[in-house]
Formats: sequence, structure tokens, C-alpha cells
Amino acid sequence: MARTTGSDGEKTEAAVREAAVSLIARFGYEAMSMRQLAAEVGVQAAALYRYFPTKEDLLFTLMREHMEGLIKAWDAARPDAADPATRLAAYVENHIAFHIERRHSTHVSNMELRSLSHDRLTQILRMRTAYEKELRAILRDGAEAGTFSIDDTGLTAMALIQMMTGVIVWFRPGARLSMAEVTATYLSMTMRLVGAKIGSYSAARPFGRAKDAVAF
Repeated sequence: MARTTGSDGEKTEAAVREAAVSLIARFGYEAMSMRQLAAEVGVQAAALYRYFPTKEDLLFTLMREHMEGLIKAWDAARPDAADPATRLAAYVENHIAFHIERRHSTHVSNMELRSLSHDRLTQILRMRTAYEKELRAILRDGAEAGTFSIDDTGLTAMALIQMMTGVIVWFRPGARLSMAEVTATYLSMTMRLVGAKIGSYSAARPFGRAKDAVAF
């Protein structure tokens, strides 16, 4: 197997995943060939199958790792025993930061679900459902506490997810708005969408991660 000096199997596998995310985001899963991927990494095409026996194995791994990372990030960001508005602010901040920092991975995860087999698609959708269930719980708690005014919790959660994830389509570092400014604006829109009472989120945790992530 062709390797660069000083590399090992783990580094090569990581390079394969990184290159695959970039190529699939640019050309699409069906259009990207394993030979093209091998050339990008600098290995023989046959070597790729030591890490990923099939092309779909590679795609599934990328999507699973994306969702595992998102869930782990939220587990770390989730405020302990916080009021619904503070939890919602943390959810919005974490979701936006995670997806902007992983623009290509997010694009692949959203656009290539159609390329997974039924069983693997089901696994990814279960992970998505578990993550989105967290948002629905926050919205439901806020509605029950009278903090939010929501007609349909499930529909509101879907609208918020689409709005926040859609940031990757247009946001570019160094443009008119920084990530912190985008996050602040989206949080304000989110609170209006859920009918939060004025002042109900004034104590919500400010955009700690975003302040340090204007450029990346």
C-alpha cells in the first residue's frame, strides 16, 4: 500500500474520510469514484477497500460519524437543570457552530441520504430523531411552563432545524456578518418563532463558542 513517509493506517483512514467528504460535497456520491478518491489521498485504489469494503460503507461511516459528533457536541453543551429558554439558546448556538464548522460534512449528510440502503438509512434517521427529540422536549417544556407560545411542537422543531442548518448554504467566514452575529440574529428569530415572552431569555447563556469562532 502506498503511503507517505511517517504515516500509518489510522492517518491514512482519516485522510480517506476527509477527502471523501470534500469530493462528495463537490461532485456528489454517485459521481465520485473510488479511483478518484484514491488519487486524492495518494494511495492505490485497491488500498481503500482495506478501510471501507464498499463505497456505501464509506458513505455510511461519514454520515454516522457526523451524527455521533453532533450528539456528542450537544451532550457537552447542554446546560444542567436550566430553564427552557436557556436550553433553547444553547441548542441553537451549538447547532449553528457545529454545522458551520463542518460545512462539507453537513452537505453530504443532508444530500446523500438517498444513497444509503434501507437498513443504513434507518440507522441514520434514528440518530437524527434522537437529536431532534431533544429540541422537541425543550419546546414542549417551554410551552408547558408558559415561556413559549407554540401551536405545533413537532412542526416548530422541524422549522427551526431547517432554518439553523440552512446557514451553511450562504454563510462564509470574513463576509458581512461574523458567526457570532449570525448566531445572535438566529437566536432572536428563534425566540420570536416560539413566542418567547420578552425578557424570558435575557439571562440565556451568550454566544460563548461563537465569540471565539468568527474565523476558522
